[in-house]
Amino acid sequence: MGRRKKDNENAAKPKVNPELEGFDIKINSFGEISSSFDLDKLHTFLDENVEDKKLKHLEKPDKDKNKK
Repeated sequence: MGRRKKDNENAAKPKVNPELEGFDIKINSFGEISSSFDLDKLHTFLDENVEDKKLKHLEKPDKDKNKK
């Protein structure tokens, strides 16, 4: 018996955040990265939605701790 083929349509389109709809990134033969989004817009999105692991050890000051 032969193996069942997977649908390439579902594999080609991953779930993405609606703000990044249409985002496409490619690496050419010289190793240069080309993107369909402006880098500033991408950095802004990442700053808002992704926690920086390097700054994780720094605690945000709580308002309750400062009250006496």
